[in-house]
Amino acid sequence: MTIAIALVAAILALWLAAAAYCRMRRGMSLHQAMLYAPLKVFFRIGDGAIARARAAEPPVIYAVWHRSKLEPALMLALLPNDTLHILDEASARSWWLDPWRALARTIAFNARHIFVSRRLVRRLRGNGRLAVYLPDNEAPDAKAFRLFRAIARIAAKAEARVVPIHVEGSGRSLFALAPNGGRQLLPRLTVATLEPLTIAEMIALAPTEAKPVAANALFDRMLAVRRATPQKMEDREMA
Repeated sequence: MTIAIALVAAILALWLAAAAYCRMRRGMSLHQAMLYAPLKVFFRIGDGAIARARAAEPPVIYAVWHRSKLEPALMLALLPNDTLHILDEASARSWWLDPWRALARTIAFNARHIFVSRRLVRRLRGNGRLAVYLPDNEAPDAKAFRLFRAIARIAAKAEARVVPIHVEGSGRSLFALAPNGGRQLLPRLTVATLEPLTIAEMIALAPTEAKPVAANALFDRMLAVRRATPQKMEDREMA
């Protein structure tokens, strides 16, 4: 009995120490840190790049590639807790995500009614933050691409910056929505982000004279973050 109590006390002490470290390094709340610490330890998450996302001045939209069931939990813990997370219906109902959903406000995304644009634009114009989760598809069909058009329209109307986010390795985890290259028990995860840009700035950065429309510029930016996984040195520098 004494050994069991000592073991539980040691685990709690390590958990608290890991949470305190995460809170100090990432500026998250204690509640966020307590729920993030086990994920950080088990998946050995390289999260230095998230500092750029957290520092983005509102109005801002965090656009997250949704490759696994882990992204909502990770972003609810890592992003500022005043962010409104627009979850897919499965994530909004999932029982195991209940503790993480308590970290910030969430609403369910109904695929039949892309977004209530005016409501979200008003929130952004009031210096708000949104997190949206994009299906993991590098070649979406016309129906799936409507989501990019909706996000680009909202961002343009609110003059909001968009921060693309990609969690490298989540597609190989046991939580993957569509396993890519086989599943692993606890793959190492690395968070990649890009500099916050408005839709107008994304269009201006296009290398061709024929500038892309807003949705295409956003899609190209989201593809770019998939190739921008931070190297270990960069991760240490931003930590």
